[in-house]
Amino acid sequence: MDVNPKIYGFLTCILQALLLSSATLEPFDLLFDSGVEAFQKGDYGNVVRYMESALNSFSEVRQTKITCRLKCKDQHRFDSLLTDKFFEVILYRAHCLNECFKGKLGAQSMHKVSEDVIQDFNRRIPYNYLQLAYRKLGQLDKAVSAAHTYFQANPEHVEMGEDLEQYKAQKGVKEEHFIDRESRPHQRAFFAGVKLYDKGNYEASVTLFEEALTEYYRADVECRALCEGPQHFEEQDHVLYKYNLYELISDHYTQVLHCEHECVRDLATRPGRLSPMENYLPLHYDYLQFAYFQAGRNEEALECALTYLLFHEGEEFMTENVEYYREVLGHDGQPRKEAEQYLRRHKQESDLLLIGSNNIGVTYTEGNYWSSSGGREDANRIPSGTDGWMDYVPISAKRNVTMSVLQELREGGPLLYDNVRLVQNSLTLNGSQRVLLDDVISEDQCSELKFLAHSVTAAGDGYKGKMSPHTPNEKFEGATVLKTLRYGYEGRVPLKSARLFYDVSEKARRIIESYFMLNSTLHFSYTHLVCRTAISGQQDYRNDLSHPIHADNCLLDPEANECWKEPPAYTYRDYSALLYLNGDFDGGEFIFTEMDAKTVTASVKPRCGRMVGFSSGGENPHGVRAVTRGQRCAVALWFTLDPLYRELERLQADEVVQTLDNQHMWDHGLEINPKDEL
Repeated sequence: MDVNPKIYGFLTCILQALLLSSATLEPFDLLFDSGVEAFQKGDYGNVVRYMESALNSFSEVRQTKITCRLKCKDQHRFDSLLTDKFFEVILYRAHCLNECFKGKLGAQSMHKVSEDVIQDFNRRIPYNYLQLAYRKLGQLDKAVSAAHTYFQANPEHVEMGEDLEQYKAQKGVKEEHFIDRESRPHQRAFFAGVKLYDKGNYEASVTLFEEALTEYYRADVECRALCEGPQHFEEQDHVLYKYNLYELISDHYTQVLHCEHECVRDLATRPGRLSPMENYLPLHYDYLQFAYFQAGRNEEALECALTYLLFHEGEEFMTENVEYYREVLGHDGQPRKEAEQYLRRHKQESDLLLIGSNNIGVTYTEGNYWSSSGGREDANRIPSGTDGWMDYVPISAKRNVTMSVLQELREGGPLLYDNVRLVQNSLTLNGSQRVLLDDVISEDQCSELKFLAHSVTAAGDGYKGKMSPHTPNEKFEGATVLKTLRYGYEGRVPLKSARLFYDVSEKARRIIESYFMLNSTLHFSYTHLVCRTAISGQQDYRNDLSHPIHADNCLLDPEANECWKEPPAYTYRDYSALLYLNGDFDGGEFIFTEMDAKTVTASVKPRCGRMVGFSSGGENPHGVRAVTRGQRCAVALWFTLDPLYRELERLQADEVVQTLDNQHMWDHGLEINPKDEL
């Protein structure tokens, strides 16, 4: 009788262990891929199932990282400066993290996801699939919330904005359906507080501003915890240079410090924006001090005013407010401790970053994180409150005011070739440094290049193999000049067709250089033979673009009406051109817009031999309307005036062409031994 309970307990433990080992979280990248596959099959029920599961998995992995890192950091503290103790803590903390993560999610190796996939989730791409799927399933309330969530992070998506306006007019759609499923609690509470403040409801706004501060400091802790993962060592080559132990630790810790320091910027930046809100954290205390004053709570008003001055010491309007509160109360006050601790840590990080960056040879410049709007002109208002100054300002961005090499902007130069016709110039295209030309190549040449594209292009070429890098409703394929020449040399495509691609791109370069009357040589930056194909069965209710609105050498920020010339943009590109090979498809118009990414200033319908050329900066935001039937092919070209950024593959292609010219091999491509090296 005594044995059975023991056996039962033993078996129960085994069963629980088995259940625990099998209850691992499915990786969100695999769920996402399954969702995309279901979408392509028109299986919208599974699109919803997989995409919702992927979003849940992504959130769970993120939260687990935060929870485990904070827990293990608390359990294994660096309480001693002794070297042996230091490394002992590191080992225990690493073991703690591994066990914690494995216990909640399964093996860590299952959740190692590429940076591209993570960026897709940060850009809220799954919600684009979800809104289409929910609409197909007739669940308009969920379709609206998914569309709204996606649009918050992609405000440049013109057609999504238009669709949201249409949703508002549809029967059964309510205002409460327009929710941002990924809204950040600290920003949500802050903006809700601002709305009440602007309406004069100060007492209620206080509650929301205090909630926003609580959520902000919690979000800061979480942001800093997420920084404690793997780092990218962009400034050092760890393959060619071997660090000693302390240099390696210093390098990694400096990267972590920089990441933690940037949490200030991250928490003040709204989804889909490139620039943070000016004066974001101090602004909470500015709103609060005046709201508390209006509510008759001068003790709290003084406390918040003094806290604001921690960020902007000596600022006149707030100093006057403090003096008023002291006079009314008859005593002084103290700033909030959480802000003092926050700023103290921020200062320590800045000092350490200066040391760490010097150690590894990286220049570090502290950003102006607490930019202030300056004093108020209304000096008679005692005390004064914020006027809601919340413009978007750059912290470390460079304005796009010049091209890589300063040029006098001109146009109207000779077209160099007799058959090429000028169709529109900058004036008729409603912009600057724009041109539209026809008959750049013949019908026969278009047909030959399109046939070449069908033979040599690969899905996702130039986008790390992503078949649909811009929209799930189209397939993208591409090929470079060097790859095409290699295929021609190996006999896989006609060698003369490969040479035609090379020659046509050179012809386009010469025309652009001449027409815009450039004083220096225009070099190739990138050359791409590309096709976009509408995926059948996925064209109903298209609300996206084939290529979203963007600029070629800067990061377009429609909200700020700016274009920031900083990485990851290709800042060295100066001119761009697209030479079209066909027009037998639906949609696919090339469009120029204002910097708001919404107002279309010109539209170009592709056709064989037509070429649009333009300068690559923020003066020329552009995109491509959805291709809803057929295939759209073109030669895409980007140029630079800086020879340091010439396209390497183009230089290699030049050598190949020169070699083949010397051997007179263009008419005998099929007789070449494919085993010979170029």
